[in-house]
Amino acid sequence: MAISGHHVAMKSVGIAELKDGLSRYLRAVRRGGSLTVLDRETPVARILPYEPEGATLAVRGAVRAWADVVRTRPPPRLPVRTDSLGELLAERRGGR
Repeated sequence: MAISGHHVAMKSVGIAELKDGLSRYLRAVRRGGSLTVLDRETPVARILPYEPEGATLAVRGAVRAWADVVRTRPPPRLPVRTDSLGELLAERRGGR
């Protein structure tokens, strides 16, 4: 592996060395370099600068009218027995 000034020419790095200098290697990749990760001289991964795919955002139209959403009733609440909840809290607090 070689890093010199503003010109990044990264070739390969072992796993242990990558772990020890991860921040440094990631900074170099951000500058446009690439890195091959080796496990005992065997290439196992390549680290490349991130390039988002299809970075454009598509805006869809509404599926339902807002008035229909507002009129929709929320689902019924599940019954919760407050007495059992109080008992559980008292038990956890040790009767305090």
